[in-house]
Amino acid sequence: MAERPAATLSEDIFDEPRRSATATPRARFWLRFRRHRMAMAGLVFLVVVVLLAAAAPWVTQHLPTKIHSGLTRAAPSGEHILGGDVAGRDIWSRVVYGGRVSLSVGLVAVSISILIALILGTLSGYYGGAVDMTIMRLTDIMMVFPTLILIMAVVSMLGPSIYNVMAIIGLLGWPSSARLVRGQILSVREWDFVTAARCLGVQDRNIMFKHILPHVLAPLLVAATFGVAGAILTEAGLSFLGLGVLPPTPSWGNMLNGAQSIYILERHWWIWLPPGMAILLTVLAINFVGDGLRDAFDPRMTLD
Repeated sequence: MAERPAATLSEDIFDEPRRSATATPRARFWLRFRRHRMAMAGLVFLVVVVLLAAAAPWVTQHLPTKIHSGLTRAAPSGEHILGGDVAGRDIWSRVVYGGRVSLSVGLVAVSISILIALILGTLSGYYGGAVDMTIMRLTDIMMVFPTLILIMAVVSMLGPSIYNVMAIIGLLGWPSSARLVRGQILSVREWDFVTAARCLGVQDRNIMFKHILPHVLAPLLVAATFGVAGAILTEAGLSFLGLGVLPPTPSWGNMLNGAQSIYILERHWWIWLPPGMAILLTVLAINFVGDGLRDAFDPRMTLD
């Protein structure tokens, strides 16, 4: 076989950097993200989890709340691939349907917290002065309290339910994101295009939300991914303690509630291991995707 010319080999070596130099920002973002193998693996895993949760009625044979006679703590079998729990319900069905609940709590709670952080952080960073002082002192006060203990106290007063958990995690999870938004706004508001917009008489509202805010969305999106992972863990902890999603509605957290017994932990691994692994792998996948997004948005990351 004839050897390839040295010039051709040289072109192959430097082909990707040349393409990336002329690529659009979106293409460069995707190239950076695609190079993060763990992020790509996490993204694939999350897509599978979301598809399973969305297609739950078609990938399960039993209702997650139905009690089957003879299935109490039954080992995995051909009909029930993950066995039965302490009440005789199919664990595979509860894991799949529980993914709907846990993912919904994470997404809704983070959406609420990010919305609050965007509004308060933008106002604080753009106007400064007394507005900044007031909002930041409120943020400091919120960050002083132990978040999990505060959430548990509020849930105890309002009562455990999926909607209360979503609202409380979202309403109490905004301070760190608000600080992030404020820091970005403080930097962007001094750029020349913002000064030019002020000189042209553009309203403050339009400057904040049309000119400045798009430059804040990238780091905020990264923070939101980690926030989803944190919200899923918080919901799992609350449900494990009986303060979150209550049975018979399945969630990965309340499925672990049955693992409080040493007997269950030692003799019936199929009751606690599937939901535990679902939480572990999903949170890891979200964190990997967050790491990939952080690297992809970083302009200092090179593609050569």
